[in-house]
Amino acid sequence: MCQNAALDHPHRVPRGAALEQQMEKLIAQLFRLYVPAGAVSPERLAQRILGEQAIPVELDTADGLTRAIAIPFDKADDPEEAGHWTALCAAAKALQAEHGFPAPAVSIDGINGYCLWISLLSPVPLAQARQFAAALRATCLPGLAQRRDALDRSRQLPPCFNQESGRWAAFIHPGMGASFADEPGLDFAPPPLAQAAFLEGLESVGAARFVETLHALQVATAGAPAQAAGAVTSSAPAASPEGLLLRDATLEDIVRHLHAKNIEPTFRHLVPGSR
Repeated sequence: MCQNAALDHPHRVPRGAALEQQMEKLIAQLFRLYVPAGAVSPERLAQRILGEQAIPVELDTADGLTRAIAIPFDKADDPEEAGHWTALCAAAKALQAEHGFPAPAVSIDGINGYCLWISLLSPVPLAQARQFAAALRATCLPGLAQRRDALDRSRQLPPCFNQESGRWAAFIHPGMGASFADEPGLDFAPPPLAQAAFLEGLESVGAARFVETLHALQVATAGAPAQAAGAVTSSAPAASPEGLLLRDATLEDIVRHLHAKNIEPTFRHLVPGSR
């Protein structure tokens, strides 16, 4: 977890004019999707992203509202190899195919596993956001205790340096998600421009869609857990043909995706263990 203290490690990213411009693009996307206005200054957020300071980012407003729902899928949740990744994909498919959600973002937390990030167009009470996260997890991982500490930990906004593991949390291209099943962290800070590219095409969920889906999930988990568990494994087509979570992307797919945005990918930042 990111601590509120100065960092002193060899992976701190040196600044320059080009990097500053890239950081502006990434920070703009983080504010557009997840960070409440006034929660943190752009400069402070940049320090966190670059590993200069482990500054906590509040995703909730002073009156207890949030636009960011972060749903964890940890390695400890399922003893099967890559079971947590399979569960995340099932959740993403259900949200898009069954409930008409736009594609969510996916991140690795640097230590435990993955996180599914949903952006809301209008803020909701934090308690309601937690109910949504717990209900979705219950449909994907039936029988698991809904650990509050896991839900808290997942709300550490990436990208940032994880002091506990010594690795970086980051948003990832969903098509490469399975490659992070054993090592959900990066050895180096992720390129800000690539991080921005993973976020800039995402959309926020409208208020009516969110409320309807929350109700449907609660009914499913309370009244028909077996049926709900089956629903998230549906192979129905996604509402959006660009839902990258619904298929495995090749390396060439990802290169084309980044090149279309004038980004030259550095895959040592994207694939664990590569140099």
